[in-house]
Amino acid sequence: MTENSDKWLDAYHDPVASLYTFTQCLTLSDIQADGDWKLIVADLGTGTYDMKLKVYKNTTLLSEHTIIDLPTGVVTFYMDTLTPRTPAIAVASGPYIYVYKNLRPYFKFTLPPLDIHPVEEDLWNQAKTDQVNILNMRDTLEAMRQEGASLTVRSIKLLQMETNNLQNFVNLHKNTPLKKQTVITCLSTMKKSVPDDDAISCLVLGTENKSIYILDPEAFTVLATVNLPNVPVFISVNGLFDVDYRIVVSCRNGCIYTLKRGSTDVTRNMIELNSQPVGMERVNKNIYVGCMDETLHCFTSKGKKLWTVRLPASITAMEAIDYKPKSFTAVIVALSNQEVHIYKEKYLVDVLKMDDVVTGMRFGRFGREDGTLVMSTKRGGLFVKILKRTAKFEEKDKLAGPPAAQNTKLNLPKKTKLFVDQTQREREQCVAMHRTFQRDLAQLRLKVLREYVKALDSSMNPISSDPMEPLKLSAHVQGIGPTFKFSVKLQNTSLTQSSSNLLITFDYDEHLYDFRKKLIQVPILVPGLTYSFDTFIDCKTDKGLSDNVKVYVLKPGKSIPLITGVVSMPVSESIVLV
Repeated sequence: MTENSDKWLDAYHDPVASLYTFTQCLTLSDIQADGDWKLIVADLGTGTYDMKLKVYKNTTLLSEHTIIDLPTGVVTFYMDTLTPRTPAIAVASGPYIYVYKNLRPYFKFTLPPLDIHPVEEDLWNQAKTDQVNILNMRDTLEAMRQEGASLTVRSIKLLQMETNNLQNFVNLHKNTPLKKQTVITCLSTMKKSVPDDDAISCLVLGTENKSIYILDPEAFTVLATVNLPNVPVFISVNGLFDVDYRIVVSCRNGCIYTLKRGSTDVTRNMIELNSQPVGMERVNKNIYVGCMDETLHCFTSKGKKLWTVRLPASITAMEAIDYKPKSFTAVIVALSNQEVHIYKEKYLVDVLKMDDVVTGMRFGRFGREDGTLVMSTKRGGLFVKILKRTAKFEEKDKLAGPPAAQNTKLNLPKKTKLFVDQTQREREQCVAMHRTFQRDLAQLRLKVLREYVKALDSSMNPISSDPMEPLKLSAHVQGIGPTFKFSVKLQNTSLTQSSSNLLITFDYDEHLYDFRKKLIQVPILVPGLTYSFDTFIDCKTDKGLSDNVKVYVLKPGKSIPLITGVVSMPVSESIVLV
């Protein structure tokens, strides 16, 4: 079962609903004008037969209609001004659009035929009167296909036939008129004149021949045609046909094109993706695109990328949320790891864990509930979830990431007269200021180098610079006084060479401190090991004075120490007499 969420109610779950469908084939609409919204599903059946149009009222199957070919999209639209205001259902299947009114077949629209290549048409005309050799005809058609020519379905089937069956195939089809038909790849709607919810809408469809058609809802004639560089697969429509509109189309070449009314250059605001798109939704003025490389991108309407989110698995479905009672807009992304993520802008605000991979989603009004999420799964299940009225989605990522305050703009103060004067001075004296900065920087570097050389010459560093005696020194003080424990640690940093015949001594103010052991003989130091040497210090004063103590590591025969360490002594506590 699915994991319960504090923002959603599990309204219905049927794991054996036997639905084989996708997001483009799901829609919600009040098709009977009774205020009870229905779920309309274009079921793909087995993929080869048993394709059906199903209408659900709540959890009951209200109506079922057989579809001849595989459906590629289903939408509802108003095609007249009659009352009661009942919308029609449009199902795209192959080169046809089947229109249903009052759950009954109403009209079938066929896409206009395409132009046939003149050489191909001439070959089939010669085949009618047996004026062409079948083998030569097949070789010519094969050469045309290799050159990139678009052939009819009949010619493609001919190229797939075996040699001994060619004559029978030609005899069977030579008296049939030759037609070249395309198929519909995506479907949507556009308001025609007014933006009302029950206003008359036009059908907008993309086809396999790289075209976008806008159909009149009353006469079912083509109002406008736009040619694209590639085949459209996802489409999003906004605006009015008679006023101004914008169509965002995602194509198979990994590009997104924006079509405007009266615009002829479709590549002006083109967006190039790094991978093939698997889903596209438009929320307000932003375009959300899911890609095959497990990423979710957000672009502006002009093609500027705003952000990219990397997902934990590949995308199987996408849907937009527009919950008007709470003015909440987001994008739902279904993943192949059986999770459903909800993104408000780039923040992951909720995660739903399912028991199957979700392949289709639709958010909207179902029944009499406004915020309903309908999901179909890979194994044919049907899920219905209702958004709680008390649900709150915080703009805070549920996963670890940068804080939300990082994207908050700083409240910069207004420019004062002093700031303007300083800016003007920097502009006028920029050369002199740069030279002064470079001179001071050079002097600082010189001073640092001099101090470094001085430290090397006097061995005033805790690491030996002598390659023959590679040593490392550390010293620290323990206690609160008046007696302290002074610890010195030595380490031979060489890999193979040992150190021997070394001495440790101390330099201090004899009026303040007294070392019980002023000279320590160091045994042989094995490479890699750390040796500790301890002594005790007695503080002679109780006036709260302290001073530095220097630690020297000496080598007989050398005038300067190998290593020098400086330890700042703490202030001693007062001497307590008992």
